[in-house]
Amino acid sequence: MKYTTEIVIDLPREKVIGIMDNTDNLKHWQKGLISANAISGEPGKEGSKMELHYKMGKRELVLIETILTRDFPEAFHATYDTKGVHNFQKNYFKEEGDNQTRWISETKFEFSGFFMKLMAFLMPGAFKKQSLQYMRDFKAFAEEGKSVKDSK
Repeated sequence: MKYTTEIVIDLPREKVIGIMDNTDNLKHWQKGLISANAISGEPGKEGSKMELHYKMGKRELVLIETILTRDFPEAFHATYDTKGVHNFQKNYFKEEGDNQTRWISETKFEFSGFFMKLMAFLMPGAFKKQSLQYMRDFKAFAEEGKSVKDSK
């Protein structure tokens, strides 16, 4: 499954990248994030891996992020893996005038196992909707300081 999402953030690209490139900010725009821990390589650098723990409803989810390309301010590509799911993301950051940034995210999911393939078949829109929600939450945090940690 492949899709592209994008959003315009009302901040210069340098500020957007500064906020995005700070692991401490993840909890403010990735709802359900419990912890983010470096597990190999130099944190934030190409080839490094980080373990991300999420609580989504009653379910806990652990993802392993592997940074493939870290070419800020232009691009950031990574994979996210958990049981039955391989997610590849290509993120691009384009200047829109002096004070806006267009964040374009190309996402590809690969599923293994009957249950995950069935979920992808029955609810393909749910994955794109979640990706767009993370983007909207990032925009709200970057522009207005609104944190998902403050909402119930």
